[in-house]
Amino acid sequence: MTMELEKYYNKFCEDKRLTRKYAQVEFLTSMKYIHEYLEKNNGSKILDVGAGTGRYSVELANDGYDVTAIELVKHNLGILKSKGSSVKAYQGTALDLSRFEENTFDMTLVFGPMYHLYNFQDKAKALQEAKRVTKVGGVILVAYCMNEYSVITYGFKENNIRSSIENGKLTDDFHVISEPKDLYDYVRIEDINKLNEEVRLKRIKLISADGPANYMRSVLNAMDEETFKLFINYHFSTCERPELLGASAHTLDILIKE
Repeated sequence: MTMELEKYYNKFCEDKRLTRKYAQVEFLTSMKYIHEYLEKNNGSKILDVGAGTGRYSVELANDGYDVTAIELVKHNLGILKSKGSSVKAYQGTALDLSRFEENTFDMTLVFGPMYHLYNFQDKAKALQEAKRVTKVGGVILVAYCMNEYSVITYGFKENNIRSSIENGKLTDDFHVISEPKDLYDYVRIEDINKLNEEVRLKRIKLISADGPANYMRSVLNAMDEETFKLFINYHFSTCERPELLGASAHTLDILIKE
């Protein structure tokens, strides 16, 4: 699995992805909720698991937080370290955070790992590790790629639906079946709920991190700044609405360790 991710991220410019307008929606939304749960404690210790090139880590370090980052892919880790921030960055995996003691961090971000874990046991292990290193009363934010976005875009919009069915990549009720060679895994809300129940984490909120943004990439990228700001205001006012959650490309699960 590491080899597939290395090959992918050596070619894919993750650092630029969140700077495009359509992807800024996800970034701005995630940052909004991070700050919502940290605003009263600027000395908070944050762990960013699967930190990529440090888009969140570096921003949060610049905001004055004590940030530690874990990243599996050497290429991404190198870019993160080259940014010269105060982030303490290490190579590692979400499945093993044993370098950290229990109850160490005020907030733990798990923004990349769930995209690339393909079975329930591994997802639960990653979530359990995040819980272990987070302080009691601390907050864990977990990002997921959503099933319906994949079916609608890759399946129907890009006309791969029949081949996906023929190749056994979809269940009878259109749930994506992913393997490591597919690079990404996709879930439904009930899958996320089962993980939380297994690890015994309490949900604060479940957020549509990007709403309709990924369906309208070209429209958003072409927007003038004033209209884009209006879209962000619209998105912030609707991103907690339950009818939008399952169809967004990404959800953000906000959990508390009791």
